[in-house]
Amino acid sequence: MRTIVDLTLKKPQIAVDALSDATGLSKQRIKDAMAKGACRWTLKGKQIRLRKAKREVKAGTRLQLFYDDIVLARQPEPAELLVDLGAYSLWFKPHGLLAQGSQWGDHCSLLRLAEVRFNKPCFLVHRLDADAAGLMLIAHDSKAAAALSECFAGRALRKVYHARVSGQLEAQALTVNTPVDDKEAISHITTLKTGVPDDSTVVEVTIETGRKHQIRRHLAGLGYPIIGDRLYGSESERPLQLVAVELEFSCPLTRKQRLLRLPDALNDVLAAT
Repeated sequence: MRTIVDLTLKKPQIAVDALSDATGLSKQRIKDAMAKGACRWTLKGKQIRLRKAKREVKAGTRLQLFYDDIVLARQPEPAELLVDLGAYSLWFKPHGLLAQGSQWGDHCSLLRLAEVRFNKPCFLVHRLDADAAGLMLIAHDSKAAAALSECFAGRALRKVYHARVSGQLEAQALTVNTPVDDKEAISHITTLKTGVPDDSTVVEVTIETGRKHQIRRHLAGLGYPIIGDRLYGSESERPLQLVAVELEFSCPLTRKQRLLRLPDALNDVLAAT
């Protein structure tokens, strides 16, 4: 069942009551949807998620509910907190976990899991495809978020990935600079291991730019799509074999050099080598 409700209250009401009346859904279902981030309200001119079911809402307030029982029934993949660095933290995001939620909910997102873990609002610094896995930074205040986001945007941060591709990519090192969506995109690709049992190659990719699906598109363009890439390759029983394994940058808050690496035990791209 999927339904969208967009209403402006004509009188003060408890949020869960107003939404239950408008949808015919039970209050328990509405409470669950609200807890999972599927309800928004306008507060001080800004739309934010409303999670408190019993909050009394003033007349004239706009409420929106994006209810999808399939989305709400999903269970989040377990993320792992690797390092708490104070103003920000380093996480392992598994395959299938969203970086942040959508209007339909955020309970299956790394950002929400971090908020629950630290019991306070957290901020997304960068993105990683839902199908990919690996390292992600989560900021714990707006100052840290802005400073770290600038590092990513200004190319002041080294990002390294491992990928397992179909076929034998014999070249030891090459650079691909094919534009992505008419924008500059640069990927440096190094062969790590060939001749593995399933006729695949493990490569390391360092990117200078962060275009959408850049690594996936560059490797597919070479004729070596990433295993598990349903968009640019073919179906596979494995998840997308792309993992963010390293972040290196000068911390804009402490001015210390940071080199953050993913433990090999969490890197399924290397597991079969």
